[in-house]
Amino acid sequence: MIADPAPAASALPMLIQGGMGVGVSGWRLARAVSGTGQLGVVSGVALDVVLARRLQRGDPGGHLRRALDAFPFPEVAERIWERYHVPGGIAPGRPYRPVPKLGLRPHRGRTELAVVANFAEVFLAKEGHDGPVGVNYLEKIQLATPAAVYGAMLAGVDYVLMGAGIPSQIPALLDALAAHWPAEITVTVTGADSEQRHSTGVDPATLYGPSRPHPLERPRLLAIVSSDVLAAYLARRPETRPDGFVVEGPTAGGHSAPPRGRLRLDEAGEPLYGPRDRADTAKIAALGLPFWLAGGYAGPRGLAHALAAGATGIQVGTAFALCRESGLTEDLRRRLLSGATGDTLTVRNDPGASPAGFPFKVVDLPGTAAGADVYAARPRLCDLGHLRTPYLKADGAVGYRCPAEPVDTYLRKGGLESDTINRRCLCNGLFGAIGLGQSRADGYAEPPLLTLGQDLGFLHDLPPDYTAADVVGRLLGAHRGERAAP
Repeated sequence: MIADPAPAASALPMLIQGGMGVGVSGWRLARAVSGTGQLGVVSGVALDVVLARRLQRGDPGGHLRRALDAFPFPEVAERIWERYHVPGGIAPGRPYRPVPKLGLRPHRGRTELAVVANFAEVFLAKEGHDGPVGVNYLEKIQLATPAAVYGAMLAGVDYVLMGAGIPSQIPALLDALAAHWPAEITVTVTGADSEQRHSTGVDPATLYGPSRPHPLERPRLLAIVSSDVLAAYLARRPETRPDGFVVEGPTAGGHSAPPRGRLRLDEAGEPLYGPRDRADTAKIAALGLPFWLAGGYAGPRGLAHALAAGATGIQVGTAFALCRESGLTEDLRRRLLSGATGDTLTVRNDPGASPAGFPFKVVDLPGTAAGADVYAARPRLCDLGHLRTPYLKADGAVGYRCPAEPVDTYLRKGGLESDTINRRCLCNGLFGAIGLGQSRADGYAEPPLLTLGQDLGFLHDLPPDYTAADVVGRLLGAHRGERAAP
């Protein structure tokens, strides 16, 4: 049931497709990559909202109905269908029905939606091939993790990738959920002392009823790290040791680790990284676990460099984000691809954009939420709340705040005004990028927010309008079919 911590080299993919954004790495993209024998990855971020909104769009193609029909606990799936599905889809401009926000208090509807949504995305990604499928989560979004992971495991996910934090609790979570045991993780609550423990979890028995199902296959855990120090910390004890690492450099898309030490900015306002921020691959290799290098390794030369450093292979995101199977809207995908290949696209590593507190890559594209003029016109609110931070209130209860919510609201909750400056609502903006942005009752429509990696050179080596298979073929080249030693 528990994955081998040092799997045979022949069992490992050389190429990992990055789990990007909200729905950019959707099931279509992951299935296309997995069909080549490499590791296709779905983004596990906010899949509860993704499923609810797709159902409210009428489930074009009937794919979600097919996935829900395969869910092992039919009554649960049917409740989700009845609650959110709109035959024919909601009218253009009509607001989507909200879903329950993440929180510490148990909520049956929220748990069921998260489990079913993650099951559906992984189930669809695994259809029609026997290649491996992974799911990517953010450690920062702890409140979503247990239910989301259980749903993915019910669909037979092969790998769980976890970044944006220290996933030290995930190995034990996977062990428990593989046996359908109740499982929980400790949640960080700002202001709570070491004696106060807050947790969130999932009890599978509330879903499957009186008869315990057969044990599940435990997926391998790949911890996304930026330093050999963190890799060594996780690997030193069996209870925190992952099954491998993705070692991500600062040019990778989405969130990145901040520079070590005092934050310094260059002339463009981006964080300055130095030698201390480069992971020592020799030290990571010495841990005896497989690892993949990410951030600036796209291309045969990058792959060769990674293999020479002892890596099993590489993780690539941007090239897949702009392929035909990407979850981006077609208009945005083509605009991004045109700008990237025409060398007119700018991707900034913005130290203050994300409410999560990590530097975040923002694409400067006219008409999107990256522009100060566009974002200034946006009513400041936080109505999805996946990046809210739990904090301890004066009365001892737990509250939730987000630096992208209205400033006066954030200050009333004890937040610092400096934390609110230039913050972007990633939740709403990333949904806009995949065509599922919210329309407000007053007619306001959420603008998209886009993220890519900063290394765009590999895109020049691809056909004008390429597929995921084109990316895999170009990346692997003469290495096709080989596997690196762990």
